[in-house]
Amino acid sequence: MRVAVIDLGTNTFNLLIAEISDEGVFKKIFSDRIPVKLGEGSINSGFISPIPFQRGIDSLLHYKKLIDKNKVSAVKAFATSAIRSASNGKDFIRLAKEVAGIVVETIDGEREAELIYKGVSAAVDMDGIPSLMMDIGGGSTEFIICDKYQVFWKKSFLLGAARLLEKFKPEDPIHYETIHDLNNYFDEELEELSEAINRFAPVQLIGSSGAFDSFVDLIAAQHNKRGLTERKTEYTINLDDFYVVADKVIHSTWQQRLAMKGLIPIRVDMIVISFLFVKYIVEKYKMAVFKTSIYSLKEGVIAEMLEEIKKGRT
Repeated sequence: MRVAVIDLGTNTFNLLIAEISDEGVFKKIFSDRIPVKLGEGSINSGFISPIPFQRGIDSLLHYKKLIDKNKVSAVKAFATSAIRSASNGKDFIRLAKEVAGIVVETIDGEREAELIYKGVSAAVDMDGIPSLMMDIGGGSTEFIICDKYQVFWKKSFLLGAARLLEKFKPEDPIHYETIHDLNNYFDEELEELSEAINRFAPVQLIGSSGAFDSFVDLIAAQHNKRGLTERKTEYTINLDDFYVVADKVIHSTWQQRLAMKGLIPIRVDMIVISFLFVKYIVEKYKMAVFKTSIYSLKEGVIAEMLEEIKKGRT
């Protein structure tokens, strides 16, 4: 069976087309991402502005052509933070069905975190170690405390990179005062996370795709090495390397970031916020190990489908 999964994120729409065998194994056929920037100019107002609204619909029309070309038999599309919190989010979903023929399911933060856990778990060997998963989206950031076998705690926070960018409007390059204000904001907003970490004591951070992919590529470029490859689903990030690259990126201008090897253009705007956020988490909660997963929500959907196939055989 050939399936397509679409993650309608706040900043990026992501498409994954995969072949699922009767034996419960999946093979990636095709993937694509489009920087729709649904929250552009209005994310904290709870409204999708006309231009990004149309960008989103156009992206789904493009994906529909790819889906038809690849002869997909099942399509699963999920809307996350920007659409679920927008007053015209239902209008977007209605138009997606009418114009592109794609039925979109809006999921809440709990469900989003569940799918992220399933995707990351399929990519990273946690070795029974209590871990903190982190997925930085444009509209929200999900945290999951877990091990290989179960989720202990999970929560979605309205702390996506696009929301933070619009709220703090960082300078170019960002000022120390703004960094201080941002860290204070994290202190205020992440009290529940702090309580959960004190309770469950995770010792490693696992970043889910997105900005974390750029961390790997930037660090590799710093050492003139190859970054992400199709053959690996997890990476361990040396914390010393992380701090060196984080410092370089955080204090760079937009033009300097645009020219950085290992940084794709769609991440130039939000990578500073992402580095600051992750740096805060690593330091605040004293994470001794830092891993990244190339899998995220899309692969979590596939993992869930594989679970259903296996249940059907038993």
